[in-house]
Amino acid sequence: MNHVMKICLGIALSLMTLVAAARADEFKLSNNQRISCSRGLAAGKLNTATCKSYAYLFNVRTSEYFRCQVSLALTRDNKEVINVQTDGGCVRKPRIFDTDSHYSFDATETEPPNTNSFFGPGGYSVWASDDTAQKVRGCITVSSGLGSDISKCVDMTFQ
Repeated sequence: MNHVMKICLGIALSLMTLVAAARADEFKLSNNQRISCSRGLAAGKLNTATCKSYAYLFNVRTSEYFRCQVSLALTRDNKEVINVQTDGGCVRKPRIFDTDSHYSFDATETEPPNTNSFFGPGGYSVWASDDTAQKVRGCITVSSGLGSDISKCVDMTFQ
């Protein structure tokens, strides 16, 4: 398992390097990255561990964001690592606010399998705030189980 952690760390550092290459004044990485791993064990057979991690890259000027995911699958027997596969990429998501300003952002998501994922592989929530005004918007996206995700945002009221 130590080998898996080294590979995951290498992938995470690669992602951080790509983020640093983006324009530092406009893009920020979310502070809430997670990793979830599962493994299949069978006595005398091959063992497979699969790990996934995600992060969000946020444009602080436009409130547009990207959901990025990296995965690693490691297959081994009792003596050696047989196969390591990695995959990853970022998917553009729509703006949270219609106008440009200076925004802050954070995100979190369920990690399947999870009791919170009633209809499919789970969902995620994002929060964004305007740093120049008292304006906060919370958005939740969940899998409908019918092929398309459902996403809704709510402007917060202050009492």
